[in-house]
Amino acid sequence: MHKSFLVGWLLLVIGSFNTSAVWSQNSNSAYSYTATKEITATKGAVVSAHPLASQVGLEILKKGGNAVDAAIATQWALAVVYPGAGNIGGGGFMVARLANDKRIALDYREMAPGKAHKDMYLDAAGNAVGEKSLNGHLSGGVPGTVAGLFAAHQYARLPMRVLIQPAIDLAGHGFKISANEAHGLNNNRDDFKKYSTRPTAFVKATEWKAGDTLVQKELAQTLLRIRDEGEKGFYQGKTAQLIVDEMQRGKGLISLEDLKNYKAKFRTPIEFDYRGYHVISMPMPSSGGLLLNQLLKMIEPFNIGAMGFETPASVQLMTEAERRAYADRAKYMGDEDFVKVPVNELRSDSYLKERMKDYVPGKAGNSTLVKPGNIPGYESEETTHLSVLDNEGNAVAVTTTLNNSYGSRTVIGDAGFILNDEMDDFSAKPGSPNLYGAVGGKANAIQAGKRMLSAMTPTVVLKNNNPFLVVGTPGGTTIPTSVFQTIVDIIDFNMTPNDAVNKPKFHHQWLPDRIDIEAGFPDTTAKKLEDMGYKLYTRKQIGRTEVIKVLPNGKMNVVADHRGDDAAAGW
Repeated sequence: MHKSFLVGWLLLVIGSFNTSAVWSQNSNSAYSYTATKEITATKGAVVSAHPLASQVGLEILKKGGNAVDAAIATQWALAVVYPGAGNIGGGGFMVARLANDKRIALDYREMAPGKAHKDMYLDAAGNAVGEKSLNGHLSGGVPGTVAGLFAAHQYARLPMRVLIQPAIDLAGHGFKISANEAHGLNNNRDDFKKYSTRPTAFVKATEWKAGDTLVQKELAQTLLRIRDEGEKGFYQGKTAQLIVDEMQRGKGLISLEDLKNYKAKFRTPIEFDYRGYHVISMPMPSSGGLLLNQLLKMIEPFNIGAMGFETPASVQLMTEAERRAYADRAKYMGDEDFVKVPVNELRSDSYLKERMKDYVPGKAGNSTLVKPGNIPGYESEETTHLSVLDNEGNAVAVTTTLNNSYGSRTVIGDAGFILNDEMDDFSAKPGSPNLYGAVGGKANAIQAGKRMLSAMTPTVVLKNNNPFLVVGTPGGTTIPTSVFQTIVDIIDFNMTPNDAVNKPKFHHQWLPDRIDIEAGFPDTTAKKLEDMGYKLYTRKQIGRTEVIKVLPNGKMNVVADHRGDDAAAGW
């Protein structure tokens, strides 16, 4: 970033406490930024899906903020510069390990509106209608992001108005969009017009092109209300009324009462050891931490390091662990505030050992035969991730989402932000697949006030009780397997973070019964897997992983995924 813009908006921040709507005018860097993919830092680092957001987080660290401050500011910025997934109309999860050794799991997942019910996406014949849960007003859950950022703020140092101001400036003054962003806006142009009842900044008379300026004045005003009124500036007052007005025009369900009653929740993190390292991840209603726990512990008895990276043996072992974990996900996992999830049983060593008893090296498993495990007495793709680490030992991993790319494609009229389509993450009907092909049962059925099951897996890994990895990724149901693979690559295969992030990935989720692979996956391994009896499916990309690794000398190796505009920033 150019220093002129950074100085400009930081000066604006300092002088903004008595202003209402003013934006920096020397925003040169908002038009001339580049994406740095790998850096080494000593004092602090941020890695996220957009260069401007990463730079905002870095400047907050330089200003005296800690990793939580930087994570909050980065999320506000992503809500402006990365509208496909960054958001104030969605939700997410934060996992952190603070310098005082406090472990945090913050849940600001969206909730089903009060008028939601289990059959709301079924037709007269009882069949799931995917369109209703994926696009438009009816697909949106009550947003949680704003509540989550305010809940996290108790662990930050700087005032919230300082952390939100860069986002206000970027929204009001505008920024240069990339070729990827232009492509995304153009691809969704018709949907924005179809599913929004008011004109939106995301649609203009001509097609978007790289280098165009995206100005979001309505979003800037929404952010200003949050800056000046706090959390109530979103969940009550004018913004809340704008959301409800949009719902009424488009036959959505979110009410003023739903918004007023929304609360972010602190949960107990999922924690476990793996080969001498300590892993901290997200619990229900995200399946990510429990799946990661199951996956790593199922392979721990095997010497996977000796098998080698993406060899037939190592891929098969990891695939069969994934098959079994995702079968369990389909039956047992959901919002623990509403259903009993047998977490302790699902992660116990004896259970996981039993799950792998029918694993046969060299022979493909079969998802028709591999069922969810037996728990006695039991009766139940667009996202973005950021990782932050400071030199005090505060490590923060945050994954947030709108669900599909650009969520519901419904822009809240006169408020300027996109509503999520997270209702699709519920099981519209037992056994019916969602957007990502994942199936679920009664544990994840729609219920008013319930939080839909997620796969987000923000994770911190400790070594000798000090931060070692901060990691996470978007990617729907591929999130837990990508985090799993990245950790195995670094710990077991001794790969660099750059290779662990950017080498081709693979994924299995029980159903559909196939291994998804990225282009570049080793041909010899693919052929031998097919010979074993596996079906392979080549897809464009799997996730966009962001990693910070602490090196033996204490420096931070920061890597942004090459699959998008992701960028690393540090000092």
